[in-house]
Order: sequence, then structure tokens, then C-alpha cells
Amino acid sequence: MRPSSQTPTINTGSMADIAFLLLIFFLVTTTLQSDVGIARKLPRPCPTGDCAVDVAARNLLSIHVNDAGDLLVNNDMTSFGQLRNTLREFIDNNGDQSCFYCRGSNSELSSENPNKAVISVNTDRQTPYKYFIKVQNEINIVYYELREKYACSIFNKDIDDLSRMEQQTVQDAYPMLIAEADIKQ
Repeated sequence: MRPSSQTPTINTGSMADIAFLLLIFFLVTTTLQSDVGIARKLPRPCPTGDCAVDVAARNLLSIHVNDAGDLLVNNDMTSFGQLRNTLREFIDNNGDQSCFYCRGSNSELSSENPNKAVISVNTDRQTPYKYFIKVQNEINIVYYELREKYACSIFNKDIDDLSRMEQQTVQDAYPMLIAEADIKQ
């Protein structure tokens, strides 16, 4: 036998087809994470065009976060650690003595009752988004805690075990009134 002058080769014609099929397979079977945002129910559109509502100064808690991440609550410097207590005291105050389920201190400086308590959140243009989210999380936590206490005291149930009608009653007792625009007093 004589040695051949040709070097043996492997047929790679179908290799490109296999690589293409694998690429398609991984594209189809890969799941992409979807962004999760803040769960909010947007207000209904105003039918008249001017839906301005007068808010008494005592019923408005103004939260401002500047571009350095400093937190101002009613123009007083506050830490994020104090925000939750401030929110709870403001919302659950029972200043007008009309709320039978409120546990507040009846302060003249806080809201009349939870149905009138409005929280205004404002930020500067350069405020890092993480501070805005921190404020929103604190607001959500306080409302959830207040609603949970209400559900336990009125219905003797955990908030997750309530019917739709009972959940609506709890939400009506502590409505989440948040304004993310400038409010004029």
C-alpha cells in the first residue's frame, strides 16, 4: 500500500445546520425576566377636566426626597427609619374622633381620619430612583399593617383569608390616597 497524498477530512457541511438548530432551540426555550414595577391602581380620568380637590393642611403629609437622597417630611429632615412611624401616626390619627377603629393619638398636627389622609410624594429631577422606591415601599408597608390590624379586629381573619367584599371594606377603611404631583394648599 502506498501512502496517499491527501489528508483525511471530516465532512462539516451539516455542522452549521446543527449549530443553527441549537441556537433556535435555546432562543425558543429561554424565558426572559419581565420587569416588575410598583402595583398601583391609576385614578379614573376626570370627566370635567378640572378635578382639583381642596385638602386641608392637617390632612396632607408632604414627603420630599432631594437629589442627595435626603428625606423631608413636612419640611422637616427625617430619616428613612423614622418614616414608617411618621406615616402610621399620620394615617391612623383619628383627629376628628369619627373613626371607631383608629388607634391614633388624636393629634392636632396629623390627619382627621384615614379617609382624609393624603400623602404627597415629590422628588427632584436628579433623585436616585432607589429612594423613590424606598418611600413607596414604606407607604405600602404601613397601609398593609393598618389594613391587617383592621381585618383581624373586625373580621377576626387574616387579611389573606378575606372575601372580596371584606377586602373592599378593609380598603375603604384605609384608602391609599397618594399624590405624586405638586399639591397646592
